[in-house]
Amino acid sequence: MDLPVPASMLVLVDLQNDFLGRADLRPAAGVIIERAGFLLNAYRHHAMPVIHVRTTVTKDPDNRMAHWRRDDRWTCVEGSDGHSPPPSLREIEGEKLLHKQGFAAPRLVEEARAHASSKVLIAGVMTHACVRQAVLDFFQAGYEVFVAEDATGSDDPLHVASTRRFFEERGVHFAPSATLAARLLEGKPPGGRMTDKPTLRTLSSDASDFAREWRRTDLAHRTGLAMRLVQPLRERAEALARQMAVEIGKPVHFGQMEVLRSAEMIEAIARRFVHLETPAENAVIKVRRKPHGVVAIITPWNNPVYIPLGKIIPAILAGNTVLWKPAPEAASIAREIMALTRQCGWPPALLQVVEGDAHAGRALLSQPEIGAVTITASSGAGYEVAEVCARRHLPFQAELGGNNAAIVWRDADLNLAAEKIAAGAFEMTGQRCTANRRVIVHESIMEELMRLLIEKAAAMSWGDPLDPNTRIGPMVSATQRDRVDLLVQRAIREGCSTFYPLGQQPFITSDFTGSHSWLAPVVIICPDPGLEIVQEETFGPVLVVQTARDWEHALALCNGVSQGLAAALFSTSADLIRSFLDEAQAGILKINASTSDAMVDVPFGGWKASGSGPPEHGSHDLDFFTRIQTVYL
Repeated sequence: MDLPVPASMLVLVDLQNDFLGRADLRPAAGVIIERAGFLLNAYRHHAMPVIHVRTTVTKDPDNRMAHWRRDDRWTCVEGSDGHSPPPSLREIEGEKLLHKQGFAAPRLVEEARAHASSKVLIAGVMTHACVRQAVLDFFQAGYEVFVAEDATGSDDPLHVASTRRFFEERGVHFAPSATLAARLLEGKPPGGRMTDKPTLRTLSSDASDFAREWRRTDLAHRTGLAMRLVQPLRERAEALARQMAVEIGKPVHFGQMEVLRSAEMIEAIARRFVHLETPAENAVIKVRRKPHGVVAIITPWNNPVYIPLGKIIPAILAGNTVLWKPAPEAASIAREIMALTRQCGWPPALLQVVEGDAHAGRALLSQPEIGAVTITASSGAGYEVAEVCARRHLPFQAELGGNNAAIVWRDADLNLAAEKIAAGAFEMTGQRCTANRRVIVHESIMEELMRLLIEKAAAMSWGDPLDPNTRIGPMVSATQRDRVDLLVQRAIREGCSTFYPLGQQPFITSDFTGSHSWLAPVVIICPDPGLEIVQEETFGPVLVVQTARDWEHALALCNGVSQGLAAALFSTSADLIRSFLDEAQAGILKINASTSDAMVDVPFGGWKASGSGPPEHGSHDLDFFTRIQTVYL
């Protein structure tokens, strides 16, 4: 039986060129415009009401808000191009347009009441200001309010995180535009497996109770339990790799490598914890390390074994228990890891899985027993977790991706550089945080490097992830494919040149069914460093090429993005290497190697928007998963 289609209306707030032109807008303006346009077209197709709200500033009289007058700011002046929306978001006949001077549109709710709608979907900018005011107005008037998270933007992401938490605690719904359109226009309920709140309360309470017992066990016992995982992982490497290929599209070559390296990593962490440095003490003072208790771990889908175990193992060796929320795309792999730990004799309350989407993550972080949080995710998710941890004074560790650049200079081995960069950009379909997203090349060798990059990329195998020879598989989902493809299409419209080394069709040799998510690897030449394709982490098979006039220009381009996870230099010059190591703003630097990949037990962490808190791995594990206590005797 079909579900009844609920009545709803769409409200677009301040989608105007002056606001959308801000370089610090997140998500980027291109994403907001595309997703808001998707909603607008969907509501028009279903003949649902639409209201446009715009800020309109006049000079006579001067109706600017007080802080704009103070800052001598003229934004969205009536009749200017900045006052207008992009063409795709302009109103048509029958759609209401309301003007406002401040945060609120005085007649917004009154106009909305003319429509038989009990639900309202809001998109626009700024999320923490005018969008927030619209949500408050509708919420207070008794409407059920929905916010399209990918069609709303702000220049203050931490404020957005606080705003979102405030509203969600009161029943306002945040979700991607496609999810909300399906729910509000087609009557499709939200889906997916999710740990319910009573179960989560039980899991958190059990983890806290067991933490008091676990912290009193000796290190040899904890290490022994961790080491029991090593051999089963090695024995299950092929099966787990196949599961990754089927469920997330990861080529079996890299899936098997991931599982085997996870086993190697456990051994390295265990060896290091055996030789822990004893804190200094004397007859009067004793300094000791104490575990946090319950650690919340939130992990992505792209490395569904290595990344979680890289957090779980040091957490439990330090004396903590763990509540682990894996990405929904990798939930079944998480269940396999959980089953292995049970087979290896791990106590049930030592490691427990919380399933679900971002809402499950927020519910996890609200549990009072949580003592610390570590996350690998997008920068948006990082802001949300940072806001919660700041409010609750919880230790916080985040790895938030990278927009990594390799500089190729005139004295470099161009054949080596092209081979390494092509592999770093396109292997695993670019779906890893250290992928080589950008290459910065001296203008005098641009043409030769491009020729070699195309040649090396064309020699790579793109296709069936179940084939051991495949190095480039599909995207994890059609949603991710479409996101990256739209970004590439926007870059083309903005004047960038594109090259497809492997054509448009992958090579399929088995019964793999993920053909819906293929995206052709692409090399993009982009002369404008301010464009979205340069500034945003694509997390797909996209390599952006930028040219540099001189060395200072190359360093400026390398550092000219918000993230700073990894950077590389291809050169034989000792002077340039010294300069690069001194000036590059990234947590991981490489010489004559791609930015991709890292060793199993050395510090891993980014600068700027790529990370927060101490790095993962190496000696810093102990710094994050324990806290210092000084005892006066």
